[in-house]
Amino acid sequence: MDPVDHLRLAAARRRGDVAAAGLRGDADIARAALDDADPGVRAAALAALCRLGACTETDAAAACRDPSPVVRRRAAELTPALPGRAVLDLLADPDDGVVEAACFAAGELTDRTAVDRLCALAGRHRDPLCREAAVAALGAIGDDAGLASVLAALDDVPAIRRRAVVALAAFDGDEVEAALRGRLDDRDWQVRQAAEDLLSLAGPPDPELADPEPAVPGPEGSEAPAPGGAPR
Repeated sequence: MDPVDHLRLAAARRRGDVAAAGLRGDADIARAALDDADPGVRAAALAALCRLGACTETDAAAACRDPSPVVRRRAAELTPALPGRAVLDLLADPDDGVVEAACFAAGELTDRTAVDRLCALAGRHRDPLCREAAVAALGAIGDDAGLASVLAALDDVPAIRRRAVVALAAFDGDEVEAALRGRLDDRDWQVRQAAEDLLSLAGPPDPELADPEPAVPGPEGSEAPAPGGAPR
């Protein structure tokens, strides 16, 4: 067997052992694997500890500093079960896949301290998947400080425009309604549909804000009632 294939097979077996340890409640084996040479095994060890409720803040912080993006991304994906807030540091990770996962993690945590960083990612990150994930997180958090970035994302590529429309469900106000109405003629049909759905959920416009219907002249110069209205 080729030496490289042998190493891969050995690592796969260790990953299986670690996963099995997580299922049968063996935290010692899972914890020992945090120092394995293979990043896939380390990622599996972290997941096993989270499954067992045995992951500590020290474990989480170490995973977020791991030299492999495989482990760092797994740490972000495990956010609901991961203690601490070290995962938010991954918003500045050099790996795009890690940043994308960290954005979704920030949305799950609904941590308002991440809003400024998410706004920067939504507007300037080179990877559209990261921009999309940042917009989704801003919608999940729903902090008014993120509204401008969500509105700006309505001018991005179609997938991000769709995500921005959905994110606007977390915000209120005339500016939001105007933005949604502005997407009713978007080039992308899914963007148009999402905007239409949100506007329909909001209900019809306030009749008090609608333009009054003109009076209809009646016989002998009198004014007849406007359609659906009372005599004027």
